[in-house]
Amino acid sequence: MEEENSIELLQRFRRDRRILLNFILSGSLIKKVVMPPGAVSLEDVDLDQVSVDFVLNCARKGGLLELSEAIRDYHDSTLFPHMSNAGSTDEFFLATNPEQSGLPPRRLPPPVPISTPSPILPTLSTSESIDTEPFEELSSLSKSQSLSSTQQQELTVDDIEDFDDDDDLDEVDSRRYSRRVLNDAADLIPLSSFKMYSSLAFMWMDGRYLYLRLYFFLAIGDDDLRETAYEILLAAAGASGGLIVPSKDKKKEKKSRLMRKLGRSKSENVMTQSQHLSGLVSLLETMRVQMEISEAMDVRTRLGLLNAMVGKVGKRMDTILIPLELLCCISRTEFSDKKSYFKWQKRQLNMLEEGLINHPAVGFGESGRKANELRVLLAKIEESESFPPPAAEMQRTECLKSLREIALPLAERPARGDLTGEVCHWADGYHLNVKLYEKLLLSVFDVLDEGKLTEEVEEILELLKSTWRILGITETIHYTCYAWVLFRQFVITGEQRILQYVIEQLKKIPLKEQRGPQERMHLKSLHSRVEMEKGFQELTFLQSFLLPISKWADKQLGDYHLNYAEGLVMMENTVAVAMLVRRLLLEEPETAMEVATISDKEQIEFYVTSSIKNAFTRIIQDVEAISQATNEHPLALLAEHTKKLLQRDNTIYMPILSQRHQNAAAVSASILHKLYGIKLRPFLDNAEHLTEDTIAVFPAADSLEHDIMQVIASSCADGTSDAYCRKLNLFKIETMSGTLVLRWVNSQLARILNWVDRAIQQERWVPVSPQQRHGNSIVEVYRIVEETVNQFFALEVPMRPGELGSLFRGIDNAFQVYAKTVLDKIANKEDIVPPVPILTRYSRESGIKAFVKKELKDTRIPDVLKSVEIDVAATSTLCVQLNSLHYAISQLNKLEDSIWARWTRKKHHDKLTKNPAEETAKGFQKKDSFDGSRKDINAAIDRMCEFTGTKIIFCDLREPFIENLYKPSVSQSRLESVMEPLDMVLNQLCDVIMEPLRDRVVTGLLQASLDGLVRVILDGGPSRVFSLGDAKLLEEDLEILKEFFISGGDGLPRGVVENQVARVRQVIKLQGYETREIIEDLRSASELEMQGGRGKLGADTKTLLRILCHRGESEASQFVKKQFKIPKSGA
Repeated sequence: MEEENSIELLQRFRRDRRILLNFILSGSLIKKVVMPPGAVSLEDVDLDQVSVDFVLNCARKGGLLELSEAIRDYHDSTLFPHMSNAGSTDEFFLATNPEQSGLPPRRLPPPVPISTPSPILPTLSTSESIDTEPFEELSSLSKSQSLSSTQQQELTVDDIEDFDDDDDLDEVDSRRYSRRVLNDAADLIPLSSFKMYSSLAFMWMDGRYLYLRLYFFLAIGDDDLRETAYEILLAAAGASGGLIVPSKDKKKEKKSRLMRKLGRSKSENVMTQSQHLSGLVSLLETMRVQMEISEAMDVRTRLGLLNAMVGKVGKRMDTILIPLELLCCISRTEFSDKKSYFKWQKRQLNMLEEGLINHPAVGFGESGRKANELRVLLAKIEESESFPPPAAEMQRTECLKSLREIALPLAERPARGDLTGEVCHWADGYHLNVKLYEKLLLSVFDVLDEGKLTEEVEEILELLKSTWRILGITETIHYTCYAWVLFRQFVITGEQRILQYVIEQLKKIPLKEQRGPQERMHLKSLHSRVEMEKGFQELTFLQSFLLPISKWADKQLGDYHLNYAEGLVMMENTVAVAMLVRRLLLEEPETAMEVATISDKEQIEFYVTSSIKNAFTRIIQDVEAISQATNEHPLALLAEHTKKLLQRDNTIYMPILSQRHQNAAAVSASILHKLYGIKLRPFLDNAEHLTEDTIAVFPAADSLEHDIMQVIASSCADGTSDAYCRKLNLFKIETMSGTLVLRWVNSQLARILNWVDRAIQQERWVPVSPQQRHGNSIVEVYRIVEETVNQFFALEVPMRPGELGSLFRGIDNAFQVYAKTVLDKIANKEDIVPPVPILTRYSRESGIKAFVKKELKDTRIPDVLKSVEIDVAATSTLCVQLNSLHYAISQLNKLEDSIWARWTRKKHHDKLTKNPAEETAKGFQKKDSFDGSRKDINAAIDRMCEFTGTKIIFCDLREPFIENLYKPSVSQSRLESVMEPLDMVLNQLCDVIMEPLRDRVVTGLLQASLDGLVRVILDGGPSRVFSLGDAKLLEEDLEILKEFFISGGDGLPRGVVENQVARVRQVIKLQGYETREIIEDLRSASELEMQGGRGKLGADTKTLLRILCHRGESEASQFVKKQFKIPKSGA
């Protein structure tokens, strides 16, 4: 119930607050209301975020109200904790950590009247942490703060005087804190102990906002540094006589800074009222606008510096203690309100303490107690704010007088070889001088476009050199700070041109050997302490500025695929920055550096490795999503995406990185090969058979590896590609896939053999068609072979020549098996030829030579029925078988050429890895891939042609040719009687046999015909008798047979027929010799044959003996009877 009431009260409070603000803003209490940017009316403004106190102050003055300032005042007030006014008056809050602030104040806080509220400053209940505010104004907090002072609670709207338009309304919220009082020298702490609080810090946020920040003991913010830097600039300009105070009649109507920026276009000159001025005065006015300094502060500071020089004859303005002189020469009356004055005074006191005590350029030495006294005086000046006006002014004056006596000797201590009074060392101590100089350097950027330099950049930089004397800046410090400022601005704005300026400044930073001994000694003394992950680390001056740049560049280039997807010029500049910074950092002590000293090539390799890994990780994530959507294998997709990454990296980024590392592309390709190999290896280890996954992954992986090898080979011009290739753990896809393909091929070849056996068993040896006169079995064999070949090349996996050779051997063996199986189906030639009759003589003779007895004994029993009992295939069947064998061998060339052509297309990507000697060898192999099957098929065709002729003569034409020809005499049974059936058989044969086989089959028939004719003449049996006059008739019959097969040129070639007939003609020629001549030649041949020779007639003894046995003369009969004891035909 109580919670609901509190919520209802809060809602009612907010509603009433909006009604009150709407009434004030809509009425006549406010002279003019300026809307914030983007708002047209009050309806566009969130009144809950408007400060009521700010609106009441403007209503009190009756002046202009800028709602943007009221909104900012509201948010600024939220920094303070809410505190009830009804609490105990003894409570107070510390703005800093008590453990780091030392002892609490020794004095008690002044009492606070309970009845007096504080409508402007709420109380602070929490301590502020400096570490959490990048690039924001540091709060003006001292080590401890008391919020119970009477003056602070009594400050109300009635106490605020009218403001001038040229005063900054955003600087009214001053915060007053009391300093702790150090009473003795024991409270002094060495500077080295405070380095953890006053050090340079660097980091980046979201990869973009990089900043370098200084931790001060006191509450010094960016505005404090900027205003103090401008005061130093004016003092440096005054030393050269360029400091004048503009008259008031030249001032125009003032606007707030925000309205001035909104009212100007980028094409207008930054200066609005000093265009007629020239030289240093004009440049100072530009600087004032660039540094956002109000005219009131500018005039006040100029007058203060000029008044400070009164009576100081011969003293330069840049050698005075600027904060002290301004404190003495600028009074409270020159400010429009107390808050502004107190804030200004607070800043001057803080700067004195930071410059002289916390960050001195020269060590204290014996002046340590004076430094403690200076702290006490600064605390008293601050305490005087709470005293009544007469007492406050008196204490302040006395303290300033004492402060001058102590501060000047501390500031004018000699350093770096200068004389006393020559330089005033109050702001040139590291790190204060660096921050002040950084604020001055920031003025080179256009206030309307932070990504551009102002037109007067060269003049501004020249003017800033006048501050080097005050701030202790050297050439190295200047170029380093300027490079840092430009770099930070580049990170904030992303303007590429600024990064080019950074490169120019980095190139100007002198190397160690280029610096003078005094500058080297000075830089060696500058150290900062930075908090790292492993604790605090000591850094030199250059390291404190350049390490953040180096880390930023390393981070950007460590993922250049992501950060420079399109900005190649930006990447090239970033690489240049990284290399320049590395060159400078390598000269610094290694003990203070985070990374080991490595070469530029190794650093480029680090960039490539890091970016490739990051890009590959992103690819894996994309591939997983795509694989789930498309059901493709992730490794195949990963290979394709990796190949694209390789190509993109090689064409876009490597030209830039190769300028620093000529083998950068090889490094990139090697890393990609390794990363993909890690993902691929488990898959390879488990691959045992060809599956859809292996067929998808193997080609993609092999193609990726081939592209990687090509990149390495093409990018390594100095011959180092072999070294990179040896380091690769090759996928060996070809070897592994080859093993799997061999297994597949062997299984397919076994299937082909089974199919060949099945096709022949089912074959009926009937022509497929009149045009296709081969059998169906060979068609089926070729179909299964071509199907296997198509499947082989459809695998699309990497293969070696061995797999192709295995396929060739398997197919070759399949056709050999086919030819052998067909040949086994026919009978033997010897089985179809009738046995030779027993040799007999025409008449009885005596005598037989002992040396031929054994040869002439023939114990065989005639088996006339043997050939009839054998199952001999029909001639048409033999022709179809011959046609099938011819079809098999005729299609082999086409099949072989097709396989080689497809293999060549498949292996086109292996050109780089092929050996020319291997190519030559393979060229010869293309001609003899199926030599085994060609040889066997041709031998089978020859044997079947011979068998077909023998079968026709000795089986089909056995009766007219073998049994009846030349019976009982030659004149009574001539060869003409056989020619008609022989012609009929030959015509039937030519109708079935294929044209390319015709001559071979007819040649087989010719041979069989001649064999039959010789059989009839020499082994015709007892029923055949030949006389001397039959030789002419036999010669005529031989000519008839010869011309029959020549057929007037349409048959066999005459030369072929003549060669075949020659042996028969020799036998017929013997029939024309006298019996006496034959007997004499037989006798001489018998003796010569023992020595390997022959007789005069050129015939052997067997032929001559058979001629005599069939000679129808008693002389011949008596001779063979007497010499060989051959029985006569009637026996």
